[in-house]
Amino acid sequence: MLLFILLLIIVIIADVIIRYAIKKVNEKKIRKEREAILKEVVQVDFGKEVKSLKRAEVPNPKARILCVDDEDIILDSFRKILVLDGYSVDTVNSGAEAINLVKSHHYDFVFTDLKMPEMDGVEVTKTIKYLRPDIDVIIITGYATVETAVECMKLGAMDYVQKPFTEDELLEFTKKCLIKRHDRIQKQLKPRVHIAHIPEIEKVGKSEFAIPGGVFISEGHCWAAVSQDGSVKVGLDDFAKKLIGKIDSIEFPNLGMNVQKGQPLFSVRQNKKTIQFLSPVSGLVKSINHELAENLESLDFTPYDKNWICIIDADKLDTELQLLKIGKSAVTFYQEEIEKYINKIKEFVKEESSEELYWGQLENLGEKEWYIITGEFFRK
Repeated sequence: MLLFILLLIIVIIADVIIRYAIKKVNEKKIRKEREAILKEVVQVDFGKEVKSLKRAEVPNPKARILCVDDEDIILDSFRKILVLDGYSVDTVNSGAEAINLVKSHHYDFVFTDLKMPEMDGVEVTKTIKYLRPDIDVIIITGYATVETAVECMKLGAMDYVQKPFTEDELLEFTKKCLIKRHDRIQKQLKPRVHIAHIPEIEKVGKSEFAIPGGVFISEGHCWAAVSQDGSVKVGLDDFAKKLIGKIDSIEFPNLGMNVQKGQPLFSVRQNKKTIQFLSPVSGLVKSINHELAENLESLDFTPYDKNWICIIDADKLDTELQLLKIGKSAVTFYQEEIEKYINKIKEFVKEESSEELYWGQLENLGEKEWYIITGEFFRK
């Protein structure tokens, strides 16, 4: 047994060493490729409008950056530092050239010097944010012009970087700007809602919402799956589960209970707070999912399929199913609920996080706000 453990440790250590060595070899190879790109910086001919353009493109760049400065030494520094770290970089010597480029090319960032002849960084910022508000502008400034750089941020610039800067300072600054950009874009994108087959549901990300094909959704965010014998499996839908987050316990309905559509059916508990969910159909509760009670963590993977809460022997399906959502109407309902929820949560959460939906968002609300939100979206 001891020998087996020693062999296992040796294998694990060897695997780590091999992986580390492969990583270092790949990093060295990539750096050589980027150094070669730097040596072959292309002077691109875009005619008289963009005479000074130099381009260094890397495969699968972290971001595409345009640098504007009337000093070549600054542009050379940007190009050398950022290209070796995996960014594609275009450089030009004037604001007018930069404007001509952003009209026809796509960049993630424009780094512009503040003090330039003819067209300064203030004008570059105003014009780019007017033409391409999706591009993030970074001001390059010296100590004496920091105040003006801050004024540029009021015009829409993301941030400013002071020169002179070290290689590490520029890399760290650019990395932070890239993270900030990604976060902003994610907040602007509406969460994806789509119909999915049951095996695909567990692969859906926490910022997406899925509805299984053939499953009905109630206005109070229960799902209902109808069997051939007319019985209906009922559970918590993806919208409710992801916004609630961790569930500590479920209060199941009584076996044999007669329930009418719209009456309380089951409750979920989080800490000391409880949400009551209303039945999507009328009928007799004929089965309870006791296995779910023993493994609530499985809801974190999917609230559908085997993670139903109860089965109802429905007796008014012919009229009640018409009131539920399925397929495209369910997707439209989710999208409307998402927009409504985001607008509602802004009343209680003042930070930027109120602009997005994330897993377990309701956990952070106070008790009063929690009950207002859950009452509006789940008790209906």
